[in-house]
Amino acid sequence: MVIERLLMGVGLLSLFSIIGTSVTVEASDSRSIALKQIGRYSAGVSTNPDAPRAEISAFDAGSKRLFSINLNLRQLDILDLSAPETPVLVQTVPLGGKPNSVAVRRGVVAVALEGTQKTDPGSVKFFNTSGMFLNQLSVGALPDMLTFSPNGRWLLVANEGEPNSYNQVDSVDPEGSVSIIEIREDVTSLTQLDVRTAGFDPAIPQENASSIRVFGPNATLAKDLEPEYITVSKDSRTAWVTLQENNAIAVLDIRSATFTKIVGLGFKDHLQPNNQLDASDRDVPGSSNSGIINIRNWPVLGMYQPDSIASYRAKGKTYLVMANEGDARDYAGFSEEARVGSLALDPASFAVQGYPDVTTGTSGLRNNDHLGRLTVTHTLGNTDGDAEFEKLYVFGARSFSIRNADGGLVYDSGDELEQLTATLTPTTFNSNGATDTFDTRSDNKGPEPEGLALGKVAGQTYAFIGLERTGGIMVYDISNPQSPEFVTYANTTPTDLSPEGLLFIKKKDSPNGKPLLVVSPEVSNTVTIFEIERTKQDDQEEYDKDDNNEEDNDEQ
Repeated sequence: MVIERLLMGVGLLSLFSIIGTSVTVEASDSRSIALKQIGRYSAGVSTNPDAPRAEISAFDAGSKRLFSINLNLRQLDILDLSAPETPVLVQTVPLGGKPNSVAVRRGVVAVALEGTQKTDPGSVKFFNTSGMFLNQLSVGALPDMLTFSPNGRWLLVANEGEPNSYNQVDSVDPEGSVSIIEIREDVTSLTQLDVRTAGFDPAIPQENASSIRVFGPNATLAKDLEPEYITVSKDSRTAWVTLQENNAIAVLDIRSATFTKIVGLGFKDHLQPNNQLDASDRDVPGSSNSGIINIRNWPVLGMYQPDSIASYRAKGKTYLVMANEGDARDYAGFSEEARVGSLALDPASFAVQGYPDVTTGTSGLRNNDHLGRLTVTHTLGNTDGDAEFEKLYVFGARSFSIRNADGGLVYDSGDELEQLTATLTPTTFNSNGATDTFDTRSDNKGPEPEGLALGKVAGQTYAFIGLERTGGIMVYDISNPQSPEFVTYANTTPTDLSPEGLLFIKKKDSPNGKPLLVVSPEVSNTVTIFEIERTKQDDQEEYDKDDNNEEDNDEQ
């Protein structure tokens, strides 16, 4: 049984409680924690795509203010978080462009803005915590995420450089890059001379190169690689950058502003034990449009394709944590997505894997009850160049991973995210966060882990993983990188839909003296504040101590 396997994998659980759509799971370990929703700010709940959209937030401990980008209104919302139970909007700051990310350090707020066209150079605007404009500097095309280094000396900007199309008269495909801004005490004095940009040269060493995807039509390496998210080492010397579409990460030497290597992340074999997935949204026998929970092994390979990345220290070593969301290129002139049912499969290749029938018949692999509905890429898998595919590759790994500083895989959560949601919130399994969309995402990335934050509580390091589609926050104790333990699942759907940005606030920085998790769900346009509680009170002294020690995780 699913629950029995999960219990064996994560330790005995003393309590499972499901109240409405709010889920609490308490582990028996005395160091267990729970997420308690205590506050919420609404940027304007609406299904209108042009309505306000809160995606990313940043917190300044000195002013006790939260800064949240309001995507569609193109403004910065400034919230008073002095009382986290009742966040108050105190100011809105027009940005004059589309914001993608915000970061704050020592009273300086930085906002990443797209250019007039997303293929144009973008910019970073600087403000103080009262919303007063301080400076603006140009960076690369489509700045998607930015973060300060732990020492505050650098501001790093991931310039994704997405194309507007392929093979069209007006097609533009800018180069991906990372801009590095050297920060001084007086940011008003910064000039373009303080901005260096690291680009992708073909001479950069590549590791596990066979799994690095460079596939945009007529694209160079620099144009094809698309930086998504950045984490910085504790010593502020090294950054790791996710290249989501490319199924890779890049390692950046900050001081020299050069990439030292690009590492392919490999592929996940969904035929292996504990790597199962639900592959169809229409697998009810006799029905053409209904799905069921059907998690099992299939002959497909998963591209990890992480979105968020964070780093931390454990036992003197640096580890990287990644949320393996997955992403596809879908543009005018080129789209890589295909349904398995539309592809011709090589019978001999799949017979070796235990699936000799590759037809669309009742027992065939390409039937909708099986893999027919599954979304895959047509850019991989046709290994011999004929009309048939020998392998199938899906977007994302439906998991989170821990890797060492060199990119080597240390741990992957396998199918646990799907198994847990199937058990704890079965009515919204692989949905868009509501019962009426049950199972509709099984054919495409499943629960879709995207947002990620790390935090230390009572000496233990926890990973908070947001499930963009299904909704809710998965919490794992990752103190031992080789053997993380599932702790709790907090799900506040349908009030909070599609968590995007996650932010951990340390106890020593928190307005109420308790560690907090701030979640920015983009579809519901909300900013939700969770208080992190101990579920056992027999070790309060450990909980109350300052967690800021030499092994503290990097602040992202």
